[in-house]
Amino acid sequence: MKTIGILGGMSAASTQDYYRELCNRTREIKGGLHSPELLIRSLDFATIEGLQMAGNWAQAGEILNREAKALQRGGADFIILATNTMHKLADQMMQGLSIPLLHIADATAALIQQQGLRSPGLMATAFTMEQSFYTERLEVAGLTPIIPEAPDRAETHRIIYEELCCDIVSTKSEAIYADIAQRLVECGADCLILGCTEVGMLLNQGNVPVPVFDTTLVHCDAALTLALSD
Repeated sequence: MKTIGILGGMSAASTQDYYRELCNRTREIKGGLHSPELLIRSLDFATIEGLQMAGNWAQAGEILNREAKALQRGGADFIILATNTMHKLADQMMQGLSIPLLHIADATAALIQQQGLRSPGLMATAFTMEQSFYTERLEVAGLTPIIPEAPDRAETHRIIYEELCCDIVSTKSEAIYADIAQRLVECGADCLILGCTEVGMLLNQGNVPVPVFDTTLVHCDAALTLALSD
């Protein structure tokens, strides 16, 4: 089994989901007492969030690059970045490394394509929805992403940072998210990408009328496939 290097803490809530899902899915696949071989570097999200809000992406990239190198030195065979937004810095993060990054958008796009879908709605942080680093990756894969209108983008972003990243889950916010998802479907979305690793705390196949792609779960499955490959 290959060793998975997880760069997380952005936020801690999603990194906990990664650890739990990787352990559960390894047990389902291999049975018995099996668990995945992992290295986890969990950062202080307050530091990263401050750099995000200040627009100081270069310094954030330096931190991710330093920590990715630490995972490589520790023996990771490949890296997963347990956050969608910080994939904005994927190229900078991987500078000087010889092990690969398993990109969350690539894994998600591949699964959507396998299911014959083409127009995913995208709910994520404002950075992920409004900047090109993520949507362009989906477009290169042949998809046509649909993002919410500006007020829905602002509310999606607010709930992520003020609530979900702090492990606050409310029925009110779940209803807000379900309404935003419905509006995306009405705009032509044939599926929905939960494009922030916390969005799955509110949305799932039970409250969305089209196929749901939870990027945390997709990423974990792709990581285990790679880890268990010869």
